[in-house]
Amino acid sequence: MKKDLNRAHSLSLLALTVSAAMMLSFVESQIPAFIPIPGIKIGLANIAVVFALYEFGIIKAYGVSLIRVLLVALLFGNITGMIYGLFGAVFSLSLMAPLKKFTPLSCVGVSVAGAVAHNAGQILAAWIIIGNEKILLYLPVLVISGTLSGIAIGFASGILIKRLKKI
Repeated sequence: MKKDLNRAHSLSLLALTVSAAMMLSFVESQIPAFIPIPGIKIGLANIAVVFALYEFGIIKAYGVSLIRVLLVALLFGNITGMIYGLFGAVFSLSLMAPLKKFTPLSCVGVSVAGAVAHNAGQILAAWIIIGNEKILLYLPVLVISGTLSGIAIGFASGILIKRLKKI
């Protein structure tokens, strides 16, 4: 009986994390771009993904991230956006997980690396879709914006993780 309750509790927390990520994606989509450069976003939904990585582990964080990307694309986006999101999510978590586990990087450092990897994944997706390697010239711009957003997301995630541990 206790095992079933723990499983239900864990599933409920994961569902809440996916819901929070989806809500943060929607909220971000409603914020006007303060920098008129395509592809530059804060990445608010990544607060939930970083939280999932630290609280639930890599497998469940992948689940949260991929489910969020798929559901947001189905509800608010398109297939191209979903492809960019999937590439970014896989690249991001594939770097953040070993950095979290094997390095002394803080949540902020892990988040910055994940944000930059997310951008690299999206550039790779764009290169595949567009078929023009000149898209790689856009990567430095995204590295700068990814670093800045990664810092913000890392701080927010760290605060969330610390405060929820107290509960």
